[in-house]
Amino acid sequence: MTAPRQGEWLSDPREITRRSFEIIAKEADFSHLSPDVRHVAARIIHACGLPQLAPDIRIAPGLQKVMDTLLEHGGDIFVDTKMVQTGIMRAKLPPNVKVHCLLRAPETQKMASELKTTLTAASVRRWKMQPQGAVCIIGNAPTALFELLRRMEEENLRPLAVLGFPVGFVGAAESKELLNEHLREGLPAATVLGRPGGAGMAAAAFNAMLLHWRHRVTARKNRNTGCNT
Repeated sequence: MTAPRQGEWLSDPREITRRSFEIIAKEADFSHLSPDVRHVAARIIHACGLPQLAPDIRIAPGLQKVMDTLLEHGGDIFVDTKMVQTGIMRAKLPPNVKVHCLLRAPETQKMASELKTTLTAASVRRWKMQPQGAVCIIGNAPTALFELLRRMEEENLRPLAVLGFPVGFVGAAESKELLNEHLREGLPAATVLGRPGGAGMAAAAFNAMLLHWRHRVTARKNRNTGCNT
């Protein structure tokens, strides 16, 4: 099989994106999701290339509005890994929204060793979350999501939102099913049931809402500018 030469494959980035989401719209069934969050599901599918995962995606209705609150008024985003932190489109974040990753801090490594747990779980234990004031994004270890849910119950914490996408064969499905129970009880959250997950999907879910918010802000500015001319 001969490799195609440049010019023989689609290379326009905007057209690639347009066609990608056109294919997702045709192949992925988001009918179980509220219309106001289906753009988040589409980004998740775009990140993994697996439309067949669509029925397993769970997103709380109104999650976009919750994220808009953070982006409008400021707050903290806590992530479990550098991969998630890198995947977030931080250049598009407003300056009063900060992303924190404590994974590689010496204190985290010391705690993980003392508690005989994973680095991600220890980092979650060290998150200093203000009540109703933080978004938590987990895209790696189920132990991190289990630890967050434990803290929520034992410390009566309620994050602004939880995006839980741990991946793997041990604990991933179980931790996300537990998160889904909280979602059904009213927690603003997003996840994909079963073993699939990962940093790419977690970051994509957040970026979908960030881009949606950013587009609205830009449109509002353009309308205001038009009115003043």
